[in-house]
Amino acid sequence: MKMTPVIDHLRSSCPAFASRIGGAINLDALKASSEFSKPCAFIVSTGSKAGENDLQNEVRQDISDTFDIVVVLDPGTSTAQALTDTLDDMRSELWLALVGWKPSPSCDPILFVSEELIEADATRILYRYSFITGFQLGRTISTDPAETWHERELDELPEFEGLNVFVDDLDSAAGPEAFFEIVLTEELSA
Repeated sequence: MKMTPVIDHLRSSCPAFASRIGGAINLDALKASSEFSKPCAFIVSTGSKAGENDLQNEVRQDISDTFDIVVVLDPGTSTAQALTDTLDDMRSELWLALVGWKPSPSCDPILFVSEELIEADATRILYRYSFITGFQLGRTISTDPAETWHERELDELPEFEGLNVFVDDLDSAAGPEAFFEIVLTEELSA
């Protein structure tokens, strides 16, 4: 899943972060970042899982993409109660922006999965909100662009223009006689 549409959407939908929302490749990179002042948030892709192929002669799988929104707060002189309230407010803002929203036309609506405290010290608090969305790998309409090798291979086949059927009435004792009793030709037009 591309992170840029999610970042852009959150920047326009979550005023608590004042557009201080970016992407990070993993949690370690996020911890090393000082890209934004606090509060801020980072989107971290956490992986994909594929379901079984649900077709016999083609490939089509349901894919689930998971990602985290890691909120970074400055604890300052705030009490634990005030920080918990702030995190709850931010969660509500993230839910309002993301839950049910589709990051692309081919994706399922985003769902909330879980949340947890990652790290807390005197300089910052890292809190994770996890989300999931899904999509289908393998097209459902043959005119859509190929998404798999098998679909690309099928697309490269020449157009089916017609068929010829040759029927030889075999005499089991004599074998094939190279004479066709029935010849059928069917031409297909577009």
